[in-house]
Amino acid sequence: MTQTRFLAASALAIASATMAHAEATVAFLMPDQASTRYEQHDYPGFKAAMDNLCPDCTVIYQNANADVALQQQQFNSVIAQGAKVVVLDPVDSSAAAALVQIAHSQDVKVVAYDRPIPDVPADFYVSFDNEGIGRAIAQSLVDHLKASGVAEGEGVLQINGSPTDAAAGLIRDGIDSALDNSAYKTLSEFDTPDWAPPKAQEWAAGQITRFGPEIKGIVAANDGTAGGAIAAMKAAGVDPLPPVTGNDATIAALQLIIAGDQYNTISKPSEIVAEAAAEVAMKLVNGEEPEATTTLYDTPSQLFVPAVVTQENIKSEIFDKGIQTASEVCTGEYADPCAELGIE
Repeated sequence: MTQTRFLAASALAIASATMAHAEATVAFLMPDQASTRYEQHDYPGFKAAMDNLCPDCTVIYQNANADVALQQQQFNSVIAQGAKVVVLDPVDSSAAAALVQIAHSQDVKVVAYDRPIPDVPADFYVSFDNEGIGRAIAQSLVDHLKASGVAEGEGVLQINGSPTDAAAGLIRDGIDSALDNSAYKTLSEFDTPDWAPPKAQEWAAGQITRFGPEIKGIVAANDGTAGGAIAAMKAAGVDPLPPVTGNDATIAALQLIIAGDQYNTISKPSEIVAEAAAEVAMKLVNGEEPEATTTLYDTPSQLFVPAVVTQENIKSEIFDKGIQTASEVCTGEYADPCAELGIE
Protein backbone atom coordinates (compact mmCIF):
# COMPACT_ATOMS: atom_id res chain seq x y z
CA MET A 1 0.00 0.00 0.00
CA THR A 2 1.42 3.43 -0.93
CA GLN A 3 1.88 6.04 1.78
CA THR A 4 -0.90 8.13 0.23
CA ARG A 5 -3.33 5.18 0.24
CA PHE A 6 -2.24 4.28 3.78
CA LEU A 7 -2.87 7.82 5.03
CA ALA A 8 -6.22 7.91 3.29
CA ALA A 9 -7.23 4.59 4.81
CA SER A 10 -6.10 5.76 8.26
CA ALA A 11 -8.05 8.98 7.91
CA LEU A 12 -11.13 7.01 6.88
CA ALA A 13 -10.75 4.70 9.88
CA ILE A 14 -10.39 7.64 12.26
CA ALA A 15 -13.39 9.36 10.70
CA SER A 16 -15.45 6.19 11.01
CA ALA A 17 -14.46 5.76 14.65
CA THR A 18 -15.29 9.40 15.34
CA MET A 19 -18.66 9.01 13.65
CA ALA A 20 -19.41 5.86 15.64
CA HIS A 21 -18.46 7.72 18.77
CA ALA A 22 -20.55 10.75 17.89
CA GLU A 23 -23.63 8.80 16.84
CA ALA A 24 -23.54 6.11 19.53
CA THR A 25 -26.67 5.18 21.43
CA VAL A 26 -26.19 3.86 24.96
CA ALA A 27 -28.96 2.57 27.21
CA PHE A 28 -29.10 2.81 31.00
CA LEU A 29 -31.64 0.35 32.43
CA MET A 30 -32.32 0.44 36.18
CA PRO A 31 -34.29 -2.14 38.20
CA ASP A 32 -36.79 -0.48 40.53
CA GLN A 33 -38.02 2.61 42.32
CA ALA A 34 -38.07 1.13 45.84
CA SER A 35 -34.81 3.00 46.36
CA THR A 36 -34.65 6.68 45.42
CA ARG A 37 -30.99 6.40 44.38
CA TYR A 38 -31.62 5.50 40.72
CA GLU A 39 -33.63 8.61 39.93
CA GLN A 40 -31.68 10.97 42.20
CA HIS A 41 -28.10 9.80 41.74
CA ASP A 42 -27.35 6.92 39.36
CA TYR A 43 -29.04 8.19 36.20
CA PRO A 44 -28.09 11.87 36.69
CA GLY A 45 -24.51 10.78 37.33
CA PHE A 46 -24.43 8.56 34.26
CA LYS A 47 -26.03 11.19 32.02
CA ALA A 48 -23.62 13.90 33.19
CA ALA A 49 -20.64 11.65 32.52
CA MET A 50 -21.94 10.69 29.07
CA ASP A 51 -22.59 14.34 28.21
CA ASN A 52 -18.96 15.05 29.05
CA LEU A 53 -17.49 12.03 27.26
CA CYS A 54 -19.72 12.11 24.20
CA PRO A 55 -21.95 15.21 23.88
CA ASP A 56 -23.56 13.91 20.69
CA CYS A 57 -24.36 10.43 21.98
CA THR A 58 -27.93 9.41 22.69
CA VAL A 59 -28.65 8.09 26.18
CA ILE A 60 -31.85 6.11 26.73
CA TYR A 61 -33.00 5.71 30.34
CA GLN A 62 -35.62 3.24 31.55
CA ASN A 63 -36.64 1.95 34.99
CA ALA A 64 -38.35 -1.46 35.22
CA ASN A 65 -40.15 -0.80 38.51
CA ALA A 66 -39.20 -4.28 39.81
CA ASP A 67 -40.95 -5.99 36.88
CA VAL A 68 -38.85 -8.68 35.17
CA ALA A 69 -41.06 -8.82 32.09
CA LEU A 70 -41.04 -5.03 31.75
CA GLN A 71 -37.25 -4.95 31.92
CA GLN A 72 -37.04 -7.54 29.15
CA GLN A 73 -39.36 -5.39 27.01
CA GLN A 74 -37.23 -2.33 27.73
CA PHE A 75 -34.06 -4.25 26.90
CA ASN A 76 -35.45 -5.40 23.54
CA SER A 77 -36.73 -1.89 22.85
CA VAL A 78 -33.40 -0.13 23.37
CA ILE A 79 -31.65 -2.65 21.13
CA ALA A 80 -34.28 -1.99 18.46
CA GLN A 81 -33.54 1.73 18.90
CA GLY A 82 -29.90 1.08 18.04
CA ALA A 83 -28.19 0.86 21.43
CA LYS A 84 -24.64 -0.44 21.00
CA VAL A 85 -24.07 -0.76 24.75
CA VAL A 86 -26.64 -1.51 27.43
CA VAL A 87 -25.76 -0.68 31.03
CA LEU A 88 -28.01 -3.07 32.93
CA ASP A 89 -28.90 -3.22 36.62
CA PRO A 90 -31.08 -6.34 36.53
CA VAL A 91 -34.36 -6.87 38.37
CA ASP A 92 -33.60 -10.59 38.39
CA SER A 93 -29.94 -11.53 38.06
CA SER A 94 -30.74 -15.04 36.79
CA ALA A 95 -33.25 -13.83 34.20
CA ALA A 96 -30.71 -11.29 32.98
CA ALA A 97 -28.54 -14.10 31.59
CA ALA A 98 -30.97 -14.43 28.68
CA LEU A 99 -30.73 -10.69 28.05
CA VAL A 100 -26.95 -10.90 27.78
CA GLN A 101 -27.31 -13.73 25.25
CA ILE A 102 -29.81 -11.70 23.21
CA ALA A 103 -27.47 -8.71 23.19
CA HIS A 104 -24.40 -10.70 22.21
CA SER A 105 -26.30 -12.37 19.36
CA GLN A 106 -26.81 -8.87 17.92
CA ASP A 107 -23.28 -7.60 18.62
CA VAL A 108 -24.48 -5.40 21.50
CA LYS A 109 -22.30 -5.06 24.60
CA VAL A 110 -23.67 -5.36 28.14
CA VAL A 111 -22.24 -3.65 31.21
CA ALA A 112 -23.61 -5.20 34.40
CA TYR A 113 -24.20 -2.37 36.85
CA ASP A 114 -24.41 -2.66 40.64
CA ARG A 115 -25.88 -6.18 40.46
CA PRO A 116 -23.82 -8.92 38.80
CA ILE A 117 -25.12 -11.45 36.27
CA PRO A 118 -23.65 -14.78 37.48
CA ASP A 119 -24.92 -17.25 34.87
CA VAL A 120 -23.66 -15.65 31.64
CA PRO A 121 -20.66 -13.28 31.67
CA ALA A 122 -21.43 -9.72 30.69
CA ASP A 123 -18.77 -7.68 28.91
CA PHE A 124 -17.93 -5.81 32.10
CA TYR A 125 -19.21 -5.34 35.66
CA VAL A 126 -19.08 -2.05 37.57
CA SER A 127 -20.15 -1.83 41.21
CA PHE A 128 -19.25 -1.17 44.77
CA ASP A 129 -17.85 -4.21 46.57
CA ASN A 130 -21.16 -5.67 47.74
CA GLU A 131 -19.75 -8.49 49.82
CA GLY A 132 -17.42 -5.98 51.45
CA ILE A 133 -20.42 -3.75 52.18
CA GLY A 134 -22.27 -6.55 53.96
CA ARG A 135 -19.21 -7.44 56.00
CA ALA A 136 -18.53 -3.80 56.89
CA ILE A 137 -22.02 -2.90 58.14
CA ALA A 138 -22.34 -6.11 60.14
CA GLN A 139 -18.85 -5.82 61.65
CA SER A 140 -19.57 -2.22 62.56
CA LEU A 141 -22.68 -3.37 64.42
CA VAL A 142 -20.82 -6.22 66.13
CA ASP A 143 -18.09 -3.84 67.30
CA HIS A 144 -20.73 -1.41 68.58
CA LEU A 145 -22.59 -4.11 70.52
CA LYS A 146 -19.35 -5.27 72.11
CA ALA A 147 -18.32 -1.72 73.01
CA SER A 148 -21.79 -1.12 74.48
CA GLY A 149 -21.42 -4.11 76.78
CA VAL A 150 -23.93 -6.41 75.11
CA ALA A 151 -23.18 -9.88 76.42
CA GLU A 152 -21.92 -12.71 74.23
CA GLY A 153 -24.66 -15.02 73.00
CA GLU A 154 -27.26 -12.26 72.62
CA GLY A 155 -29.21 -12.12 69.37
CA VAL A 156 -29.71 -9.97 66.26
CA LEU A 157 -32.11 -9.99 63.35
CA GLN A 158 -30.86 -10.12 59.76
CA ILE A 159 -32.83 -8.46 56.95
CA ASN A 160 -31.40 -9.24 53.53
CA GLY A 161 -32.28 -7.78 50.15
CA SER A 162 -34.21 -9.28 47.26
CA PRO A 163 -33.76 -13.02 46.67
CA THR A 164 -33.63 -12.38 42.90
CA ASP A 165 -30.75 -9.88 43.21
CA ALA A 166 -27.27 -11.40 43.06
CA ALA A 167 -25.83 -8.27 44.67
CA ALA A 168 -28.14 -8.84 47.62
CA GLY A 169 -26.70 -12.34 47.86
CA LEU A 170 -23.19 -10.90 48.01
CA ILE A 171 -24.23 -8.45 50.72
CA ARG A 172 -25.81 -11.34 52.64
CA ASP A 173 -22.60 -13.36 52.33
CA GLY A 174 -20.64 -10.46 53.77
CA ILE A 175 -23.09 -10.07 56.65
CA ASP A 176 -22.91 -13.80 57.34
CA SER A 177 -19.12 -13.73 57.45
CA ALA A 178 -19.12 -11.00 60.10
CA LEU A 179 -21.93 -12.44 62.23
CA ASP A 180 -20.68 -16.03 62.02
CA ASN A 181 -17.33 -14.92 63.41
CA SER A 182 -18.88 -12.83 66.16
CA ALA A 183 -20.03 -13.60 69.69
CA TYR A 184 -23.67 -12.95 68.74
CA LYS A 185 -26.32 -15.23 67.27
CA THR A 186 -28.79 -14.61 64.47
CA LEU A 187 -32.30 -14.95 65.88
CA SER A 188 -34.03 -14.91 62.51
CA GLU A 189 -33.32 -13.98 58.89
CA PHE A 190 -35.45 -12.66 56.02
CA ASP A 191 -34.98 -12.10 52.27
CA THR A 192 -36.97 -8.98 51.37
CA PRO A 193 -38.90 -9.36 48.08
CA ASP A 194 -38.04 -6.51 45.70
CA TRP A 195 -36.15 -4.76 48.53
CA ALA A 196 -39.56 -3.36 49.50
CA PRO A 197 -39.49 -1.47 52.84
CA PRO A 198 -43.14 -2.34 53.69
CA LYS A 199 -42.31 -6.04 53.43
CA ALA A 200 -39.29 -5.59 55.69
CA GLN A 201 -41.48 -3.67 58.13
CA GLU A 202 -44.13 -6.38 58.16
CA TRP A 203 -41.56 -9.10 58.82
CA ALA A 204 -39.79 -7.09 61.52
CA ALA A 205 -43.11 -6.49 63.29
CA GLY A 206 -43.63 -10.24 63.53
CA GLN A 207 -40.13 -10.76 64.92
CA ILE A 208 -40.64 -8.07 67.56
CA THR A 209 -43.71 -9.97 68.76
CA ARG A 210 -41.74 -13.20 68.68
CA PHE A 211 -38.45 -12.15 70.29
CA GLY A 212 -39.13 -8.82 72.03
CA PRO A 213 -36.20 -7.63 74.15
CA GLU A 214 -34.01 -10.48 72.91
CA ILE A 215 -33.35 -8.35 69.81
CA LYS A 216 -30.12 -6.47 70.56
CA GLY A 217 -29.49 -5.26 67.00
CA ILE A 218 -30.72 -5.51 63.41
CA VAL A 219 -28.48 -5.95 60.39
CA ALA A 220 -30.49 -4.54 57.48
CA ALA A 221 -28.96 -4.74 54.01
CA ASN A 222 -29.99 -1.27 52.86
CA ASP A 223 -31.55 1.93 54.13
CA GLY A 224 -35.02 1.07 52.86
CA THR A 225 -35.21 -2.20 54.79
CA ALA A 226 -33.61 -0.47 57.79
CA GLY A 227 -36.31 2.19 57.69
CA GLY A 228 -38.97 -0.52 57.58
CA ALA A 229 -37.48 -2.22 60.65
CA ILE A 230 -37.23 1.07 62.55
CA ALA A 231 -40.85 1.92 61.71
CA ALA A 232 -41.95 -1.50 63.01
CA MET A 233 -40.10 -0.99 66.29
CA LYS A 234 -41.50 2.49 66.80
CA ALA A 235 -45.02 1.21 66.11
CA ALA A 236 -44.46 -1.51 68.71
CA GLY A 237 -43.26 1.02 71.28
CA VAL A 238 -39.72 -0.34 71.48
CA ASP A 239 -37.63 2.11 73.53
CA PRO A 240 -34.73 2.47 73.33
CA LEU A 241 -34.29 1.25 69.79
CA PRO A 242 -31.55 -1.34 69.23
CA PRO A 243 -28.91 -0.32 66.67
CA VAL A 244 -29.89 -0.87 63.03
CA THR A 245 -27.54 -0.98 60.05
CA GLY A 246 -28.20 0.34 56.55
CA ASN A 247 -26.59 0.96 53.18
CA ASP A 248 -26.90 3.68 50.49
CA ALA A 249 -26.73 6.88 52.61
CA THR A 250 -30.19 8.07 51.55
CA ILE A 251 -31.37 11.38 52.96
CA ALA A 252 -33.96 9.56 55.10
CA ALA A 253 -31.27 7.28 56.55
CA LEU A 254 -28.91 10.18 57.25
CA GLN A 255 -31.71 11.88 59.14
CA LEU A 256 -32.35 8.72 61.15
CA ILE A 257 -28.66 8.46 62.00
CA ILE A 258 -28.53 12.11 63.05
CA ALA A 259 -31.61 11.54 65.24
CA GLY A 260 -30.06 8.39 66.74
CA ASP A 261 -32.65 5.97 65.33
CA GLN A 262 -30.33 4.21 62.83
CA TYR A 263 -26.80 3.21 63.72
CA ASN A 264 -24.95 3.14 60.40
CA THR A 265 -25.16 3.30 56.64
CA ILE A 266 -22.72 3.05 53.76
CA SER A 267 -21.54 6.13 51.91
CA LYS A 268 -21.30 5.05 48.32
CA PRO A 269 -22.02 7.99 46.05
CA SER A 270 -23.69 6.30 43.10
CA GLU A 271 -22.23 8.92 40.80
CA ILE A 272 -18.81 7.26 41.23
CA VAL A 273 -20.05 3.98 39.76
CA ALA A 274 -22.24 5.75 37.21
CA GLU A 275 -19.26 7.72 35.88
CA ALA A 276 -17.17 4.56 35.71
CA ALA A 277 -19.98 2.82 33.80
CA ALA A 278 -20.09 5.67 31.30
CA GLU A 279 -16.33 5.42 30.76
CA VAL A 280 -16.59 1.65 30.25
CA ALA A 281 -19.51 2.09 27.85
CA MET A 282 -17.59 4.53 25.69
CA LYS A 283 -14.55 2.26 25.55
CA LEU A 284 -16.79 -0.58 24.37
CA VAL A 285 -18.46 1.68 21.80
CA ASN A 286 -15.03 2.55 20.43
CA GLY A 287 -13.86 -1.06 20.32
CA GLU A 288 -11.46 -0.65 23.21
CA GLU A 289 -10.99 -3.01 26.17
CA PRO A 290 -11.91 -1.44 29.53
CA GLU A 291 -9.35 -1.91 32.29
CA ALA A 292 -10.50 -4.33 34.99
CA THR A 293 -9.19 -4.44 38.54
CA THR A 294 -10.62 -7.88 39.32
CA THR A 295 -12.88 -10.63 37.94
CA LEU A 296 -16.25 -11.66 39.33
CA TYR A 297 -18.41 -14.43 37.83
CA ASP A 298 -15.95 -14.70 34.92
CA THR A 299 -16.62 -11.04 34.12
CA PRO A 300 -13.91 -8.35 34.09
CA SER A 301 -14.89 -6.01 36.91
CA GLN A 302 -14.19 -2.75 38.64
CA LEU A 303 -15.30 -2.67 42.30
CA PHE A 304 -15.18 0.40 44.52
CA VAL A 305 -14.67 0.28 48.29
CA PRO A 306 -17.16 2.44 50.26
CA ALA A 307 -17.07 3.91 53.77
CA VAL A 308 -19.22 3.08 56.81
CA VAL A 309 -21.01 6.13 58.23
CA THR A 310 -22.16 6.56 61.85
CA GLN A 311 -22.93 9.62 63.97
CA GLU A 312 -19.22 9.81 64.74
CA ASN A 313 -18.11 10.49 61.17
CA ILE A 314 -21.27 11.61 59.37
CA LYS A 315 -20.11 15.23 59.26
CA SER A 316 -16.72 14.41 57.72
CA GLU A 317 -17.90 11.65 55.35
CA ILE A 318 -21.15 13.18 54.11
CA PHE A 319 -21.25 16.92 54.63
CA ASP A 320 -17.59 17.97 54.52
CA LYS A 321 -17.20 15.95 51.30
CA GLY A 322 -20.25 17.59 49.73
CA ILE A 323 -22.19 14.36 49.25
CA GLN A 324 -25.20 16.01 50.88
CA THR A 325 -25.82 19.49 52.24
CA ALA A 326 -27.21 20.58 55.57
CA SER A 327 -30.02 22.41 53.77
CA GLU A 328 -31.18 19.08 52.28
CA VAL A 329 -30.87 16.97 55.42
CA CYS A 330 -31.13 19.20 58.47
CA THR A 331 -34.75 20.21 58.01
CA GLY A 332 -37.55 20.48 60.57
CA GLU A 333 -37.04 18.20 63.56
CA TYR A 334 -33.49 17.34 62.41
CA ALA A 335 -32.16 20.92 62.67
CA ASP A 336 -31.27 20.74 66.37
CA PRO A 337 -29.68 17.25 66.23
CA CYS A 338 -27.61 18.43 63.24
CA ALA A 339 -26.42 21.45 65.19
CA GLU A 340 -25.39 19.21 68.09
CA LEU A 341 -23.20 17.26 65.65
CA GLY A 342 -21.69 20.42 64.23
CA ILE A 343 -23.51 20.10 60.90
CA GLU A 344 -24.47 23.57 59.66
